Amino acid sequence: MDNIPAPFTERQIEYFNRSLHSWFNVAEGGKRGAKNVLQTMSFCARLEKHPNRFHLIAGVSTASAMLNIIDCDGYGMINYFGKNNCRVGKYQNRDCIYVRTVSGDKIVLVSGGRKDGDEKSIKGNTYGLAYITEANECHPKFVQEVFDRTLTSADRGIYHDLNPKGENHPYYTDVLNFHAERQRKNPEYGFNYGHFTIADNLSVSDDKLKEILATYDRKSIWYQRDILGLRRVAEGLVYPMFSADRHVTRESGSGNRYFVSCDYGTINPTVFQLWRFDMMTCKSTCVRAYRHDSRKEKRQKTDEEYYVDLEKFLSGQYVEYIIIDPSAASFKETIRRHGRYLVRDADNSVLDGIRLMGTLLQAGYLQYHESCTSAIDEFGMYMWDDKSQEDEVIKEYDHDMDASRYYVQTVVRKEVRSRGIINV
Repeated sequence: MDNIPAPFTERQIEYFNRSLHSWFNVAEGGKRGAKNVLQTMSFCARLEKHPNRFHLIAGVSTASAMLNIIDCDGYGMINYFGKNNCRVGKYQNRDCIYVRTVSGDKIVLVSGGRKDGDEKSIKGNTYGLAYITEANECHPKFVQEVFDRTLTSADRGIYHDLNPKGENHPYYTDVLNFHAERQRKNPEYGFNYGHFTIADNLSVSDDKLKEILATYDRKSIWYQRDILGLRRVAEGLVYPMFSADRHVTRESGSGNRYFVSCDYGTINPTVFQLWRFDMMTCKSTCVRAYRHDSRKEKRQKTDEEYYVDLEKFLSGQYVEYIIIDPSAASFKETIRRHGRYLVRDADNSVLDGIRLMGTLLQAGYLQYHESCTSAIDEFGMYMWDDKSQEDEVIKEYDHDMDASRYYVQTVVRKEVRSRGIINV
């Protein structure tokens, strides 16, 4: 391979060596623990000499599989084999990567596996090797189909990497615990497990590690999972780091970029939030907010009435665009018809948005004017649903929280990532 060598710790090297002779390899742990790099390097090392022609890489989507395995922060399949020996293409209308190896040409199909029914896309083939990134985010039927599709491989090898969930998540109860017990009873079974955290990532300097740790609330679920790599159920307050002393201000913030975020409801409350963004510091202030609760007011407003309220709310203030949840089709059309404001669909990635919100709050990049009382109140009532096996919030007291999440996910994420201020 004419590539960049990946720096591994002694524990990672031990895992790597075991993986070359194990049929099922699981790397679990925190963010930036080099799990993808480790699994990809092992997958490629075995692919180089594998007798089978067809193989599989997968993730929650085709795009995530390509990003995490083919690219993999510069340590992926293209890096391993070199650009002259592999290329992304199509095989019978399916995404794939063609790889030239010492044992012959290989076809590695690429698939998404999050949705029920995705397993149908991988039927019909026997795969020599299969790597599912973020396997516990994929549908159980897809995960099982991959097991089935590799049964007759000439050198069976399955790779999973995981970001931790709660202990009772179906992946642990139905998959991991089963094979761990088989391995305990029979040391030759072929199950290889490793747990890694950001402390195992030799490419992260001590200074960078301190910078990353400073953005986490050590009591939060994200610190427990992302940094320590522990299996934790999402419970309690979603934003325990929020405090009036740190995040509520009498000032109107700084900066000259303005946006409105909107969580639209017909029966449920409709919320507008006016945000002021400072390009120099990347800090945001929710300057003022509007809320109409049809149930409380016992009066449901039309889209036209909400538009009139929006204009009054802004009082002539220029905004770059209005960010609205994608489902609010009728209200978006009303705003566009009036021709005064630009409209943009919000990025409604719930967990990513919650994670970013928490990180911004912890690092001091987000604050609310004291007049935004409904948002300030919701921070004390916005809770995880601890009865759910997945990470889900209780869908009440969430309207201001959703509007804030739309803003940070749609506007702020790009700014803080491009400058390396916050790595989420």
